[in-house]
Amino acid sequence: MITNNYQWFHVALQTTGSVVPKVFPRALLFGILGFLVSVLHSLGVPVAMGRIEHIVPSIVLGLLLVFRTNTAYERFWEGRKIWGTVVNTTRNLARKIWVFVTELKPGDRSQKIAVLRLLVAFSVAMKLHLRQESLNQEIEGLVSVQQYAKLQWVDHPALELAFWINDYLHSQQNQGNLHPYEMIAITQLLNQLVDCLGACERILKTPIPLAYSIHLKQLLLLYCFFFPFQMVSNLGWLTGLFTTLTSFALLGIEEIGVEIENPFGRDANDLPLDGICEAMGRHVEDLISLSPSSCHWLDGTGDD
Repeated sequence: MITNNYQWFHVALQTTGSVVPKVFPRALLFGILGFLVSVLHSLGVPVAMGRIEHIVPSIVLGLLLVFRTNTAYERFWEGRKIWGTVVNTTRNLARKIWVFVTELKPGDRSQKIAVLRLLVAFSVAMKLHLRQESLNQEIEGLVSVQQYAKLQWVDHPALELAFWINDYLHSQQNQGNLHPYEMIAITQLLNQLVDCLGACERILKTPIPLAYSIHLKQLLLLYCFFFPFQMVSNLGWLTGLFTTLTSFALLGIEEIGVEIENPFGRDANDLPLDGICEAMGRHVEDLISLSPSSCHWLDGTGDD
């Protein structure tokens, strides 16, 4: 129980991953406004006003904030589900290639290992594309020198990698190293990876409508600005404090939506794409360390 309480307070008071650093300066400005209003009120200046619902209805502002946060979280959760599909599809695709592509010549094993690493490179390239970053050493360690040089100037490295994988599969089928039925199943998995890329691009390139974001910020500004004028007659010198707390709560909810609406970045609240790609790399390397089945049972010559 003590440990749970400690963890609760530790999470509640931490600033890493919190919106406090971004929201508190804005809330403090409104708190200063509230203090100035309380000073004017103490001097007899008629600054007190009626209920703020006549200016910005609280229920309207609340519904807008809830809708904003829910919409942003839906984008975040959809991105997480897509990357979960990428992980599972990569595992299945790597396993099928490793098991069902037969090795007839000495160089077949090295080619197969290179293609499995291209699967990891696809995920890394997809991550970098979504972050709008250039290729780096993560990709360089997964492809050949010639391939890395070519990826430097192509418009979409992830699609180029998918093409190379597909080209390898077709060559193996033509050489008789891959059964046509398995070729169909593997191609479907590869297509699913490309579909996941397109789904993430849809999230990235479809932001929250600008007019909606502007209108919500304007309503928040009006609400927080007029709040101390409404409360000063009841709170007196505490107006600044309560204005700061109220503004912090409302602005924080809006900022959370901003933080999570694009889940592919490097912020603490974004998806852990680096860890996901690293895990896929470890899984593929573990698979490579295993001995694949020769798959001679496909032509009836399997060992007993």
